[in-house]
Amino acid sequence: MTNVEQFVEDAIKNNKIFPEEYCKKAKALLDGYNIKYENIELDKNSDGDAIQEYLAKKTGQETVPNIFMNQKHIGGSHELTKLEGGGELQGLIA
Repeated sequence: MTNVEQFVEDAIKNNKIFPEEYCKKAKALLDGYNIKYENIELDKNSDGDAIQEYLAKKTGQETVPNIFMNQKHIGGSHELTKLEGGGELQGLIA
């Protein structure tokens, strides 16, 4: 496993919510629940391209944000909004 792969796997494992890459909509929604999460801004990380490449390989999703909750990939901002609208997000956060 490369250093980048280990970094990503550790971030997913050690954080209840791990949205990589900055997305105003997703971040605002999560901030509304007043929860702590790890956010990796790829454009500000020297390994940003490698992280993006590994996450695309791992999840099949090439767009950002690429969000994980409780070590499970949930998708991007659209999927996060759907979970919130359907009342499922609160249960995943609890």
